[in-house]
Amino acid sequence: MTEPILLAVDDGIALITLNRPERLNALSYGLIDRLMAALDRIEGDAGVRAVVLTGAGERAFSAGADIHEFSDSVEQGAAVAVRDFVRRGQTMTARLEAFKKPVIAAVNGIAFGGGCEIIEAVHLAVASDRALFAKPEIKLGMPPTFGGTQRLPRLAGRKRGLELLLTGDPFSPEHARDIGLVNRVVPHDQLLQAARELAGRIIRHSSGSVGSTITAVTRGLNMPIAEGLLVESEQFAALVGSRDLAEGLAAWKERRPAKYVGA
Repeated sequence: MTEPILLAVDDGIALITLNRPERLNALSYGLIDRLMAALDRIEGDAGVRAVVLTGAGERAFSAGADIHEFSDSVEQGAAVAVRDFVRRGQTMTARLEAFKKPVIAAVNGIAFGGGCEIIEAVHLAVASDRALFAKPEIKLGMPPTFGGTQRLPRLAGRKRGLELLLTGDPFSPEHARDIGLVNRVVPHDQLLQAARELAGRIIRHSSGSVGSTITAVTRGLNMPIAEGLLVESEQFAALVGSRDLAEGLAAWKERRPAKYVGA
């Protein structure tokens, strides 16, 4: 059988590829489980400092959930569908969102449904000028279930988010950029290069400070600002006494580039 997830590491950047191109990289239960396993594998690997996530083939990042598989769960009732489908998908997007190393989506084609929800969850995203986005769950008679009802309105604003969720209409990579779903749009043949370049601009910094910044932002967005400021303070305090913070301060005082471990 074809491996549903491909993982390659080069120069501190892990490239994870959703590898079901014949099914437009649909998110089967097996693919989601393998993606989670890949994240587990690289989380503790000091040689991996950033992740680029993309789809195999020229047509799709991911067309969303594997509808045939999901339909079988629905036929078994709400308890099974929630356990096997909803919780699995929500756990995946929450894991990506909270991952301590930066995760950058390289959106190479269609990003519909659950595929779009992955992009909503990851930290950064670069889209090909051939990408196409949609929230088509409404056409199936259901809302998004991998976090789309919560993250998209937070990114785009309530009214713009609801328009996309309630119409199911596709939208361009330029619109995705304008509403904050992706950071930039690049020519298709420059996509992975652009994603890796963005990762490189991040991993030149201290891995501790990168992880703490991600944690503070991710947790703080779902809190009142007073509580978020406490998280920010906690993340800073955890770095006091670290070699990287000492090196960063010393480098600034000495007017030289900082030399971080692994950078």
